[in-house]
Amino acid sequence: MATLKAGDLLHITRAASPQFVKSFHFRVIRVLDWTTFDGWIWLEGYQLDERGDAVARRSIFVMLSGLRSV
Repeated sequence: MATLKAGDLLHITRAASPQFVKSFHFRVIRVLDWTTFDGWIWLEGYQLDERGDAVARRSIFVMLSGLRSV
């Protein structure tokens, strides 16, 4: 996946992390520069509902190779 930037819309699934049993859409606010394992990143953004409205602000720990753009 290309570099992430504010405003990117992602589909978060178990491919991004085993913790996400139910998939959801996520609008990126920023990529956090926290130290992580190789291939993993922290993202800050909004979890969206089915209509595309923000329902929760979250920081999520995900595997780059498992992220999918919408």
